[in-house]
Amino acid sequence: MLHLLRAYRSMLILVLTALITIVSASCQQKADVQPPRAAQINKELTIHENTRIDPYYWLNDRDNPQVIEYLNVENEYTEAKMAHTRKLQDKLFNEIIGRIKQTDESVPYLKNGFYYYVRYEEGLEYPIYCRKKGSMQAEEEIMLNVNDMAEGYNFYQVVGLSVSPNNQLLAFGVDTVGRRNYSIRFKDLTSARFYDDSIDSTTGSVAWANDNQTVFYVTKDSTLRPHKIFRHKLGSDIKQDVEVYHEKDNTFNTYVFRTKSDRFIMIASVQTLSSEYRYLDADQPQGQFKVIQPRERELEYSVDHFEDHFYILTNYKARNFRLVRTPVNRTSKQYWQDVVAHRDDVLLEDTEIFKNYLVVREQKDGLPHLRVFQWKDMSDHYLAFDEPAYVAFMSNNPEFNTPVLRYFYSSLTTPNSTYDYNMETREKTLLKQEEVVGDFDPAYYQSERFLATADDGIKIPISLVYRKDLKSENMPCLLYGYGSYGASMNPWFSSVRLSLLDRGFIYAIAHIRGGQEMGRDWYEDGKLLKKKNTFTDFINCAEFLVDEKYTSPEKLFAMGGSAGGLLMGAVVNMRPELFKGVVAAVPFVDVVTTMLDESIPLTTGEYDEWGNPNIKEYYEYMLSYSPYDQVEAKEYPAILATTGLHDSQVQYWEPAKWVAKLRAMKADQNLLLLKTDMEAGHSGTTGRFKRHRDTAFEYAFMLDQLGIRK
Repeated sequence: MLHLLRAYRSMLILVLTALITIVSASCQQKADVQPPRAAQINKELTIHENTRIDPYYWLNDRDNPQVIEYLNVENEYTEAKMAHTRKLQDKLFNEIIGRIKQTDESVPYLKNGFYYYVRYEEGLEYPIYCRKKGSMQAEEEIMLNVNDMAEGYNFYQVVGLSVSPNNQLLAFGVDTVGRRNYSIRFKDLTSARFYDDSIDSTTGSVAWANDNQTVFYVTKDSTLRPHKIFRHKLGSDIKQDVEVYHEKDNTFNTYVFRTKSDRFIMIASVQTLSSEYRYLDADQPQGQFKVIQPRERELEYSVDHFEDHFYILTNYKARNFRLVRTPVNRTSKQYWQDVVAHRDDVLLEDTEIFKNYLVVREQKDGLPHLRVFQWKDMSDHYLAFDEPAYVAFMSNNPEFNTPVLRYFYSSLTTPNSTYDYNMETREKTLLKQEEVVGDFDPAYYQSERFLATADDGIKIPISLVYRKDLKSENMPCLLYGYGSYGASMNPWFSSVRLSLLDRGFIYAIAHIRGGQEMGRDWYEDGKLLKKKNTFTDFINCAEFLVDEKYTSPEKLFAMGGSAGGLLMGAVVNMRPELFKGVVAAVPFVDVVTTMLDESIPLTTGEYDEWGNPNIKEYYEYMLSYSPYDQVEAKEYPAILATTGLHDSQVQYWEPAKWVAKLRAMKADQNLLLLKTDMEAGHSGTTGRFKRHRDTAFEYAFMLDQLGIRK
């Protein structure tokens, strides 16, 4: 039997190799390039007495040379079909990076006697992390120059920079592949010497104990789930590190951090519907962690500390969350007392604690609000924001004893801005606004906000922007959506987007259910067995823009990434005629197969987001919308799917299989492209400028579909 299996495998490889060779040869014929055709090798997948036939399951093997060759052939085809747009791509790329201020730096923030900031130098791709002691007039100290560190790497990412309490040591995480699997490194900032300590397979961040020698860090399992927390003493053998916590429930992730007060080390265990926190005195790193409130199904909370109390943001008896506090020595929920009460029409999203003030971020009617309380009498006021669609949130505020709140503000027409707000005098100071190099003037652009009507009568917010002097009926439009995990899609400014707006595009955001723009119910109505609301909401937003003559199906494009890529796959199955083209970035399109595979990242931890297909009800519902499973023999719009070979969140084979199946079944001649970055992961390539090559490619794809060549 074994020799027969080997013979079959050898024959299969020969068939695949022959297929790929033929396809590759065809891709060399630039004048008459033919689309690749992946081999169909039927695999039966049976559960709940239902059998699915998956002809492209074989693509699920990144170690198979034939799979890699097939992805390369798809890339060759994509390159060939887009070759005539290269000048446009170059023009777009140069426009985009030409608006970016090359030599730039962030607004410094003060922590523990040092001013920290990040700067960029002209022509360099990566950040330089710096600090100055005491004042910004002091001598600059470069902590990390990532440009030097990244030499020789195609992918290089630094995360989790954390300075020890005595300001002398730096910990940070490095990923050179794109799998978000980081190695923790250490640097002595007094001597500029790097330690030999290197801790692999981690989340990339640490929590320092107050002895300046002990750190706590999180390791990942084979599915890349953060599952264990260890204690490490700098300079000691990594093999001797002590495991202090193991999250055995594979539906939970765990992480570790220091409170803003620097008094406690916190371990958090979180999943979609539940959370649990443990705390340890940062002066006693050898001690035992204590649970604040034991986990309960559908009880969510997060914790900060100030003086003698823990401050807890929770949904306990509060669907839209409330802020409570409890003494450090009495932490379970029976001791929780309201600080900011629950409201049915306001989602409480975040908090920032100061010595004399409390700031909360609220979400109401689809817009964020910053509310300031005085501790002494809990009197309050709101910061004023004037635009119809905007984003605002608390920025970096590491100091307790200050009346100044630092916050971030942006809108579809206002560049990203950092403000200091004096909570005593109520005066705001603009510290920095993103500089858009060139002739950008916000007065040229108009931002608007509308409400579309969903199939069930719910009103769905739409934010959009366009250039005033190019306004007309039926303009080209790019409609963006996400709609998952309770993530609100905020109307940010983007100088990159100007390359579309200045060519007559409208850019619109559909604030669909599955996000949290309209409160917690908005999220709950767009997940599990209500997931299809996300898709129909997006379609309703598209129909609104067409009905109101902002655009037409001949000029309407849709874009979404990751879970937003699932959205793209679903809506083109449901209403393909509504869109001229679709850009699906790292799309989660093979929903059923992925959610049945517990060996890959993000499966078990997301049963409460998508449902567990091992349960028949959820299996059947997922199957009814899964984009890969619902591909049909009909006409589809032009589609560009992008992915990364090393993607740890949405595996590359999902878009690869989806495109292969579309090629075999669709009944049109519209362009269908798969673009795989063979050296990157979920977020694409690293580098401040080179990542915009991908943006320019996506824009060129859309412009080319409209015959726009300049």
